[in-house]
Amino acid sequence: MQLFNTQTGRIERVSAPGETVGMYVCGVTPYDTTHVGHAFTFLTFDILTRYLRATGQPVTYVQNVTDIDDDILRKAREVGLPWDELGRRETERFRQDMRDLNALDPDHYVRATDHIPQMLDLIERLVASRNAYAADGSVYFSVSSDPEFGKLSHLPLEAMLPLANERGNDPDDPKKRDPLDFVLWQATAPDEPSWPAPWGPGRPGWHIECSAMARRYLGDTIDIHGGGADLVFPHHECEIAQSENATGVEPFVRHWVHVGMVRYQGEKMSKSLGNLVLVREVLQNYSADALRLYLFSHGYRDPWEYVDEEIEPWSGLADDLREAVDFPAYGTEDEVDVSTFRERFFNALDDDLSTPVAIAALQEIGRAILEAPEEEDVRDAQDTLRELADVLGLTLAE
Repeated sequence: MQLFNTQTGRIERVSAPGETVGMYVCGVTPYDTTHVGHAFTFLTFDILTRYLRATGQPVTYVQNVTDIDDDILRKAREVGLPWDELGRRETERFRQDMRDLNALDPDHYVRATDHIPQMLDLIERLVASRNAYAADGSVYFSVSSDPEFGKLSHLPLEAMLPLANERGNDPDDPKKRDPLDFVLWQATAPDEPSWPAPWGPGRPGWHIECSAMARRYLGDTIDIHGGGADLVFPHHECEIAQSENATGVEPFVRHWVHVGMVRYQGEKMSKSLGNLVLVREVLQNYSADALRLYLFSHGYRDPWEYVDEEIEPWSGLADDLREAVDFPAYGTEDEVDVSTFRERFFNALDDDLSTPVAIAALQEIGRAILEAPEEEDVRDAQDTLRELADVLGLTLAE
């Protein structure tokens, strides 16, 4: 199988030296979930997992939940809930939404707050190697200590700081040596949760959480690391820097996979902008199959605009596919041969997870069944349709 690797900018064969592909996907910060932009990201990796397993490749799939974060604390204050209660409630909502979309549960669904010791271990290593420094109870990664910083995003240094500032960086923190340095451990503040650490009580920075959890379940090198395209910088760039400098092992990730952003009403769909199309609201009117077909009529790397009315024809296709597998199979003569479409389906997913082409092949199989003469046997074609629909996470149910 070939996938686009963000770091190299090329479509490359997926390589995994072990018997099992280790895949880590950055999950949600649990507040105000789940919008269809989330669904597009996480269902991409659901389909990737299903496809690899369908072709005989075992996968260990790890997804995290960022249950301690500046945004969680801010939202908890707004709604008057304890931060951990808000996190638990929104995490369960997210997981139920994904189940309603027929997503497989990850093999390991892990919370940041359960992995503080692993984070402290990495931070201590970075301080010892002089890639990080402590200041008044906080610890920061020194970006200037890593001459390879930027090798994922390929951004020039002058472009990094403005983008980092948009995505949570505080350039005016007086404890920093450089505005681009990022926090590994944040000293405790009034009314915030904290954990003990060698530098004083506090809480982890965002980036170190994923490095620690990925290493805990998949080792020093991960085969596939994924998430939304908005995580390339700074989050994933910082993960590389801190992981490789802490462990001395390169590469931290063999293959970086990023999913395009979904726009709505002219803007990126996001909680901060409030222009959300929530999964549970879409599912009041359309099936999970219809929503999956609409989402993956777009290539996973492509940014695109969600338009409410555009789901309708994909709802019709979902009905057609369901009708095809339920079609009475009484024919006793020649079998309907859909082997060409099956081959086209797998070739499409082999080629950078080209779901639009795979869906077109599925549509052709459904059409061949529904248009078959009455005397022809469609049972094998129906079995193929069920098999391939499952790879795309379709249930073909009412």
